[in-house]
Amino acid sequence: MADTATNTPTREDAKRDISPPKPGPKRPPSTGLARTQMETEHGKTRIADGVVEKIAGLAAREIPGVHSMGAGMSRRMGQLRSMVPGSTGESLGQGVAVEVGELEAAVDLDIVTWYGQSIVDVTDAVRGNVIDRVEEMTGLKVVEVNINVDDVFVEGDDEDKDKEPRVQ
Repeated sequence: MADTATNTPTREDAKRDISPPKPGPKRPPSTGLARTQMETEHGKTRIADGVVEKIAGLAAREIPGVHSMGAGMSRRMGQLRSMVPGSTGESLGQGVAVEVGELEAAVDLDIVTWYGQSIVDVTDAVRGNVIDRVEEMTGLKVVEVNINVDDVFVEGDDEDKDKEPRVQ
């Protein structure tokens, strides 16, 4: 059940089974390719790293309590890009780094949360949603989702930057 005062899922809602994967057969060493390859009797499927980045970025943004994505300078550059006429806004892969193998993926996220939100609840919900979305959409096993909470957004922070300084 979501906490209606903060629009953040409760800790119980946000919990997901993120236990480490069971040891299994070793896969061959990575060839360093920037794509995932899944082979069946009917053909091969390759998923670009950028696709997994977008899926993870969108999944993270779906969670109430996530204000924006990206660390300091990249977030500022994204804000500037979004002001350019004709721009599509913030890059969906901003704040997301992935490592994709043939069968598995690891995801690193930089997020900014809203002040007043439980960082533990928000990151638990983000982690679970990213794992669910990436696994559902790609068939890859997500072995880890590391989250760096880079900042806390306080309502009115952006408004203060537009004001003229009090002292000249």
